[in-house]
Amino acid sequence: MDTIAEIGSSHKVGLVGTGLVGSSFAYALMQRGIASELVLVDANAEKAVGEMMDLNHGLSFTKPMKISAGTYSDLSGAKVVVITAGTSQKPGETRLDLLARNAAIFRSIIPQVVKHNPNGIILITTNPVDILTYISLEESNLSPTKVFGSGTILDTSRFRFLLGQFYEVDTRSVHAYIVGEHGDSEIPLWSMANIGGVRLQEFAPLKNKHYDQEEMNKLFISVRDAAYEIIKRKGSTYYAIGLGLLSIVESILGNYRSVLSISTLMTGQYGVQDICLSLPCVVGVNGVEEILTLTMSVEEEQGFRSSAAKLKTTLESLQKK
Repeated sequence: MDTIAEIGSSHKVGLVGTGLVGSSFAYALMQRGIASELVLVDANAEKAVGEMMDLNHGLSFTKPMKISAGTYSDLSGAKVVVITAGTSQKPGETRLDLLARNAAIFRSIIPQVVKHNPNGIILITTNPVDILTYISLEESNLSPTKVFGSGTILDTSRFRFLLGQFYEVDTRSVHAYIVGEHGDSEIPLWSMANIGGVRLQEFAPLKNKHYDQEEMNKLFISVRDAAYEIIKRKGSTYYAIGLGLLSIVESILGNYRSVLSISTLMTGQYGVQDICLSLPCVVGVNGVEEILTLTMSVEEEQGFRSSAAKLKTTLESLQKK
């Protein structure tokens, strides 16, 4: 078993926000055994202490690590700080409705994180994640390789799960992406979707199915609206995004250079710039190491630009307040 010393001090992780998403991520991180240390920070200090106690009581079942509750100063030396703080999405509310409230929260959090941990990576999860990632970039004055959002990593996972169910294959064999906004204007890349390297149009007959784009579009709607359905039934989503955050952090700590659909600053991709959106990116020890340029269809490119325009309009309206 690896000891904490063997794992290394660079495998310290910070978490700001110990609500359902944050605690789900912390629980997953502890079980995976990839971090040497986890620091929990929350505006409700007693909540952070309670989560710390509960997690620590399970350490005899996992690899050793240090789990503590603290303040922003305790984030010093963290390789990555995950931010899940903010108000949650309510039934019937869109992600963009959350913007004004969470923007103010982030303008107070980000400077504190950077002040005490100027060399670390910042991973944003709070919704609307694309705009809050952009605001975090502005507030941090850090490189966009170091400040990015979870973006459509969850939407992509939902997409792959439903395609796997439909075609009766292991979700891990499905290669498909959702890009653009993490929200109502997100785009499914049907032109690239495949199972084991076989495009869906050719794979369907192998399962005695007829490829029907209208049927696939209905499947996508289930992906796009999944959060609303879950929130209606249980109040919020947290398990799957907790695992999504784990996959991003694991790629950073292990320098895996995994290709993940995360939200990062656009610098001219498909004619889009100065806004954060999701595209498949190579994620490693330095953060966002490469943004992949994909061969999208004309309709997909148009959808991507429309998604960007929607977010820019919303951001501009916020800046006018």
